[in-house]
Amino acid sequence: MEDCGGDENSNLLISCSTGDPQLDTAVWQWLSWDKNPKTRAEIENLLQNGMNKELRDRLCCRLTFGTAGLRSAMGAGFSYINDLTVIQSTQGLCRYLERCFVDVSQRGLVVGYDTRSQATSNCSSKRLAKLTATVLLSKGIPVYLFSKYVPTPFVPYAVQKLKAVAGIMITASHNRKEDNGYKVYWENGAQITSPHDKEILKYIEENSEPWNGSWNENLADTSPLKRDPLEEICKSYMEDLKKICYYRELNMKTTLKFVHTSFHGVGHDYVQSAFKAFGFNAPIPVPEQMHPDPNFSTVKCPNPEEGESVLELSLRLAEREGARVVVATDPDADRLAVAELQESGRWKVFTGNELAALFGWWMFACWRKNCAKETNVKNIYMLATTVSSKILKAIALKEGFQFEETLPGFKWIGNRVKELLDNGKDVLFAFEESIGFMCGTSVLDKDGVSAAVVVAEMASYLEKKNLTLTQQLVNIYEIYGYHISKTSYFICHDSTTLRRIFERLRNFSCPKEYPQFCGRYGVLHIRDSTTGYDNSQLNKKSVLPVSRSSQMITFTFQNGCVATLRTSGTEPKIKYYAEICGLPGQSDKTFLEEELKQLIEALIENFLQPSKNGLIWRFS
Repeated sequence: MEDCGGDENSNLLISCSTGDPQLDTAVWQWLSWDKNPKTRAEIENLLQNGMNKELRDRLCCRLTFGTAGLRSAMGAGFSYINDLTVIQSTQGLCRYLERCFVDVSQRGLVVGYDTRSQATSNCSSKRLAKLTATVLLSKGIPVYLFSKYVPTPFVPYAVQKLKAVAGIMITASHNRKEDNGYKVYWENGAQITSPHDKEILKYIEENSEPWNGSWNENLADTSPLKRDPLEEICKSYMEDLKKICYYRELNMKTTLKFVHTSFHGVGHDYVQSAFKAFGFNAPIPVPEQMHPDPNFSTVKCPNPEEGESVLELSLRLAEREGARVVVATDPDADRLAVAELQESGRWKVFTGNELAALFGWWMFACWRKNCAKETNVKNIYMLATTVSSKILKAIALKEGFQFEETLPGFKWIGNRVKELLDNGKDVLFAFEESIGFMCGTSVLDKDGVSAAVVVAEMASYLEKKNLTLTQQLVNIYEIYGYHISKTSYFICHDSTTLRRIFERLRNFSCPKEYPQFCGRYGVLHIRDSTTGYDNSQLNKKSVLPVSRSSQMITFTFQNGCVATLRTSGTEPKIKYYAEICGLPGQSDKTFLEEELKQLIEALIENFLQPSKNGLIWRFS
């Protein structure tokens, strides 16, 4: 609701006017349409207390699709995740699907959910999933509604297996506990991209008033059109998982122990089953974190990407149990963090880029060992997002397979992988640096469950050869060149400030001129994925798709370092990604690390200017 039009009848349902006819209309619509007593009361309280600015923020703008669907805080308002906005989103999606598919009433949709909930708004992922199903069922559309919480990758997997037209997952992944989200997958099993996202938003606007039956929650329990796919999908997923298991006998005999934490989310049961499918003994669960807890009580934030500070319980348990490797799935089990105990007694928490080097090496080595002699390596692909390490590119150049980059977000990877598969190519692995990995192609999205058990098999194989994951990572860098990278972020809640930072970079020393230097570092090339500009191309146009909904600029420096600044698609963050690559056989890692460190300092000081722009440092 970008613009709330005035309505002379809007005061009939509200106790007092805000003095703003547009806002009055928005308040009237909310109080007319919302049947959740708690979120209705939120808006009524704001109205009675004259909190017009907050009312405007909540009611006069609508959720938009980011890199992971619709995502916001739970609570009252058209810009929040709640019963009403989920009903509206599903109504819009329903109408759009009816336009796109003549057989939507035969094929149906898949609906899954995680374990998030919020008492103050009576908002939980399970309730939102039931309301989602209710809207569809009320229009005679079959729904595969999971009877229990599932990992996010189970929804795109089920969409393909059940030949549904689409899938919806209610999750906010690793976001803070206050948030929730609405993730949409297309019939190909990949997240939606443009133009679907924009078209769905139009249909949401046109179908914002709840239909008769949209609030009838009982339908999700009683309709003959509802089916529970849990048992079928779990069994099928675990069977398909075995396609990327190469050393089952070795797994059955390994003496290695593994600890798994599911970060108070959905992962425990599914990771246990995955280990069983690979022939392993069950990983040791972290008791305090193995059961769902929407408050994420034992961690300061539910994102395993934050490293050792949030892995404390699992590392201490591993030390007590004599386990050398810890695997951590985030709350919706689509991401994976890994830590390994070093000879020094300290733990190494691998970055997403380091894990990708290991996964890339492993998946290619296993493919090469098992492929038919006549198989052409030129038909083998690996992919990564453009802000991720170039290590797969280096491996591809040496080994002869193909490597491609996409825009940030697994929605771009998933759709490109499907295109490659449809053209007879084989995709072994894809990743994004924020610990998102796709091993094989059973799921066209990142999958922490499969990644966890592949890491376990890799570690067991290396153990047999008296190698650790850390030692093998060094071997990979020695063969393909050191790739030293650093990723971090600043928090910024002001969208105007974020836009100003990027507009300054586009008009640095004079209008329409990008920076030629960052401190003492000369800039060689610039790619602006927001505008489509790329001066490394003859026509100055970026090869990657333009994404005007987010800010992203990549700088290639004369010293070979590549750095990207971008706004997060799911959180109030401005992120930076930087990497410097050595040539194969170049072992001066210390020099590369120092060069990268100094360049990042210059990048922060000259381009981000945190003090001037009021940016909050990551660990402050």
